[in-house]
Amino acid sequence: MINPIRVAMKVGAVCIALLFPPPRPAPFNFDAPSPAPAPAPAPQQVKKDYLSPIEADQIRDAMTISERVRLFLGFAADRLHKIDYELQRKDKDQQWSDRMWGLINAYTGCVDDAADNLEAGLEKQENLRPGTKELDKRTKEFLPKLKELHDNPDLAKFKSDLDDAMQATQDAADTAQKVAKELSAAPERRRP
Repeated sequence: MINPIRVAMKVGAVCIALLFPPPRPAPFNFDAPSPAPAPAPAPQQVKKDYLSPIEADQIRDAMTISERVRLFLGFAADRLHKIDYELQRKDKDQQWSDRMWGLINAYTGCVDDAADNLEAGLEKQENLRPGTKELDKRTKEFLPKLKELHDNPDLAKFKSDLDDAMQATQDAADTAQKVAKELSAAPERRRP
């Protein structure tokens, strides 16, 4: 059985192709000078995401800000463990410095995001005490480790990145203290 709609669509497509043919390329003139080559496009910087898809899902699924802070700090600790692992490797291949750079910057991003989440939580008036305690505890653990890495001669070319990581950790510690002061100013109400 012939479907009249299909026939109409095919006839319409043929009519459009006949009415509007594709443009033909211009004939090539062999006597004309060749055009200057187009400049090479500037390399686009690829924004590297420092969280794996599973980690990003865990952050999205976290119900409270304190839980997100705990996750970010756990990911930051994981990056420090990976840095230790990379330092203990005997053979450092060509991508070693890229991995180290990525791990240091991923650590910095995790700590920054933990502090930013905690600060944003003040506006939402959530219970931030667990997140504040976790951030304060972890930054005290992270700072000595970062100073140890900063003094490591194998990481001499990463001094500025390690300085940024130490500064981010110190800023996070300051944020934890600031949030703790604001939380202590407003007492928590108890249910009767």
